[in-house]
Amino acid sequence: MFTRIKNPKILLLILSFAMPIAFSTWMALLNNFSVEVAGFTGREIGILQSLREIPGFLAFTVIFVLLILKEQTLAYLSILLVGIGVSLTGFFPTTVGLYLTTVVMSVGFHYFESINQSLTLQWIDKSETAGFLGTMMSYRAAAAILSFGGVWLMVDYLHIDFKWIYLLFGSIVIGLVFLVWLAFPQFESPVEQHKKLIFRKRYWLYYLLTFLSGARRQIFVVFAGFLLVEQFGYSAGEIALLYLINHFINFVFAGRIGRWIGRIGERRALMIEYIGLIVIFTSYGLIQNGQFAAVLYVLDHLFFAMAIAIKTYFQKIADPKDMAATASVSFSINHIAAVVLPALLGIVWLIQPSAVFYVGAAIAFASLVFSRLIPDRPLPGYETRTMDAVWR
Repeated sequence: MFTRIKNPKILLLILSFAMPIAFSTWMALLNNFSVEVAGFTGREIGILQSLREIPGFLAFTVIFVLLILKEQTLAYLSILLVGIGVSLTGFFPTTVGLYLTTVVMSVGFHYFESINQSLTLQWIDKSETAGFLGTMMSYRAAAAILSFGGVWLMVDYLHIDFKWIYLLFGSIVIGLVFLVWLAFPQFESPVEQHKKLIFRKRYWLYYLLTFLSGARRQIFVVFAGFLLVEQFGYSAGEIALLYLINHFINFVFAGRIGRWIGRIGERRALMIEYIGLIVIFTSYGLIQNGQFAAVLYVLDHLFFAMAIAIKTYFQKIADPKDMAATASVSFSINHIAAVVLPALLGIVWLIQPSAVFYVGAAIAFASLVFSRLIPDRPLPGYETRTMDAVWR
């Protein structure tokens, strides 16, 4: 029976479960740890988030590492780096220390995300990908629920110091990865992947939507949570509880969202996402009530689950040999704005916090306009609709 579960799908699901155990802990504690222990303001948190995204910008270097290592091995090593970075975070409660441990964690996180996307698009059939990506999100959500729930209990009820919480959850991930590494064989990809950087003109819409997604997501990741802490006084336990709610919703609905995207198509799914995000970001800029801000935070997180559609759109238009190379390039494109925006908007935040969220609404609007170019049935050679078809 154990032999039957040693297949690529199970491995992808286990790895998708492992990584968030550490990363979710880091996210849940970051705003409070940075403000209460490291003494951060909007300026320092903006710089930290920009530093965190530099490894994402450099994700294209994955393709060079793959000249030496297999993708599966690199996936294991990447999650180990996440575990190590998170384990050490609480022991370096200074500005420079938090910057350094963040970079270590981030290198592992972004390399894993690139490899995970590549392996999924290679190993999973196109007809199943949207639903499987939704299932993966459910597994990630389950791991996050355990982490956020644990953080909430440890902070609010057991009053455990931040550094021991970081160490516990980071160590759990390190141990889990070693177990998986020993238990599973190396799986071969159905198509030999290119081992060089690839940019194709016909993928231009995928690149653009990926870029805008990265810019938009950074505003949520960096400043929505910071808004709750700085302006509305949310505690670490309350932030962890909000993350818990977010991931419980993903656990319940992500698989359904993936299958729903498979039914209605990528264009319609993305248009719904972007319209919702325009409303949410605008509301962030106007909000004066902490409870309503928390509701927006939960809705915001749910809409981002629909970004599955960008990945399935690419799988449908791409050459199968391009998956690894394009996954690494797309992560770099995703993080071009992510490296610059947090630091710049951190300065804007000091002047007028609401302006940060209006920028997010403008980016969501641009995404909505370009998403209309996605065909009903994307195929190689039919990657975009004409402008005449868009406005008919």
